[in-house]
Amino acid sequence: MEQAALGFGALSHETRLTVFRKIMRAGTEGVTAGELAEHAGVTPSNLSAHLTVLTHSGLIKVRRDGRRRIYTPIVDAVADLVTFLVEDCCNGHPDVCAQLPSFQQRRQAS
Repeated sequence: MEQAALGFGALSHETRLTVFRKIMRAGTEGVTAGELAEHAGVTPSNLSAHLTVLTHSGLIKVRRDGRRRIYTPIVDAVADLVTFLVEDCCNGHPDVCAQLPSFQQRRQAS
């Protein structure tokens, strides 16, 4: 419960959500802090605070490549957060939950 609240709290800000989605799209290749700042339309110092929150939430990690910092998602943590959100769906009535589209179906639709 505590980890889920931390993850959802980190994603509850528009800039962090924008940055997180960009990081998710980049996948294991990752994305630089400069690219993230440009994408989100924020200054590097403003972005730094947001990246700290996301990193401390356990949803992303950072690695150094020379002077650059590359941000990547922690996919297992993201999957755990999504699972937490829907694991008790419909109180044992799977027929109701069948209406929830799978991630693959949503991805194909967008």
